[in-house]
Amino acid sequence: MLLMRDFHPDDDIISPEGYAPQETPGDFDPGIPNQLLDFILRSGPTEVVDTDLFAVMKKRRSTRKFSDKPVETVKIDKIIAAADTAPTAGNFQGFEIFYIKSPEKKRLLVDACNHQSYVDAPVVLVFCKNPSRVKFNFPPYILRKFAIQDATLAAGYSQLAAQALGLSSLWIGMFDEQKIMNIIQTDLVPSSVLCFGYPKQTKFPKSRRNLKDLVNVVW
Repeated sequence: MLLMRDFHPDDDIISPEGYAPQETPGDFDPGIPNQLLDFILRSGPTEVVDTDLFAVMKKRRSTRKFSDKPVETVKIDKIIAAADTAPTAGNFQGFEIFYIKSPEKKRLLVDACNHQSYVDAPVVLVFCKNPSRVKFNFPPYILRKFAIQDATLAAGYSQLAAQALGLSSLWIGMFDEQKIMNIIQTDLVPSSVLCFGYPKQTKFPKSRRNLKDLVNVVW
């Protein structure tokens, strides 16, 4: 069993294994910064539902009932690429994404996520904090704070990308960290579990707080 422990700045970087996007540029060179990322963001699918960022924000709704329609790999690649564009502390990207493809591991995640059955979704991404990537000369607790912020921003970007692609998502924050770490075989602590898929039905946006009640002006 992998146990949670305190982070040390000299820890090795841990990365998910085995992921490769469906399409890569013919002249792909790993030494060229952002070449693969830019290629994925520019490529299909052609049926992007919404390119108006503010409309995407307004329409996004959490979905607990996904249809059985498979999510196209090119859309999954775009969701992951969107997470890669998120702002992070020092651009060190102190997070990792675990793409759960195993049906058995998805079922195990249901138990780890307080028996929430909708975790067994068409697409499941686990975002984990990786403070070892944050190369600042600060105490470990500060680096952990950066890592949780990095992972949270990345997950939020992926949700907006999913909405723009005609998908719905669900953010899972109630889970047993240790159980998830054991399931995905990592000593990185998870920050969120995101579920994606085509919704069974389209929902209208929920009401939000009045901006006058939300914002506190400080002079």
